[in-house]
Amino acid sequence: MGREISLCYAAAVNEALVGAGLHAEELAAVAAHGQTIFHEAPNTVQWLDASLLAAEVGCLVVSDFRRADCAAGGQGAPLVPLADYLLFRNAEVDRVILNVGGIANVTFLPAAGGLDDVVAFDTGPGNCLSDYLCRDRNPAFDRGGEIAARGKRIDLIAREVLSAEYFSRRAPKSTDGPAMIELFLGAAKKCPGASVEDLVHTACAIAAEGIGKAILEFSPDEVVASGGGIENGTLISILEARIGKRIRRADEFGIPSPAKEAIAFALLGAATLDGLPGNIPAATGARRGVVLGSITPKP
Repeated sequence: MGREISLCYAAAVNEALVGAGLHAEELAAVAAHGQTIFHEAPNTVQWLDASLLAAEVGCLVVSDFRRADCAAGGQGAPLVPLADYLLFRNAEVDRVILNVGGIANVTFLPAAGGLDDVVAFDTGPGNCLSDYLCRDRNPAFDRGGEIAARGKRIDLIAREVLSAEYFSRRAPKSTDGPAMIELFLGAAKKCPGASVEDLVHTACAIAAEGIGKAILEFSPDEVVASGGGIENGTLISILEARIGKRIRRADEFGIPSPAKEAIAFALLGAATLDGLPGNIPAATGARRGVVLGSITPKP
């Protein structure tokens, strides 16, 4: 599986180079996070054969970004706050930067704040519950939140999941999809006759509640969102009702939402090559700022 993942990454990079009219010799590096298959800090596993990727592309590779932060006592996540700070900070506006992937995470950027003022953490599930419930369907996700829109919230399941210790734990904190799915499935056993529509709607409601609670802690002027979850109209409508505020897309700030995390890791890769810390200790809980990633030389 690790080999197949790495070959997929290589094909994607090479296709992007062709599309952009570039050659591998023109790149400083490829920053590749790898596929997280387990994360429970300080233990973390990202599957990627960096040497194979470097060989297939013909370029230096920076990878395995979490471990240095974990070695410094951090959670190894979230890793996007540095990019959030560089791309979205504002001298006059308090912003929460929201990413809704499998797991949702927020970064709080106080107006005119510095790196030491940044707060970031995983709020809980984003898409992972809905994706799990739709895995055997075609497509294997809830496109646009259409399935969820036909269902209703199952309060028993939502209450049990949201009562888990993770949701009341103070930051810094991080979690992963399997942990959230296990919580959900345990609660769903109490409602054996629930429809897929109701379960998927409940998954959206749980995600929105975790995100909304985190956002309201900061009372920001603006919320800027990216990630696949912002295409789920049901999740976003529940969330906007919860926080009483319109959610703006990263695209409004010149950052294409589907590419935002890719941009974030490109910036982390650049920081690694420059010998600069890429983590924010206030976000990950690390004892100090550290240079992230392992460097695999150009073959």
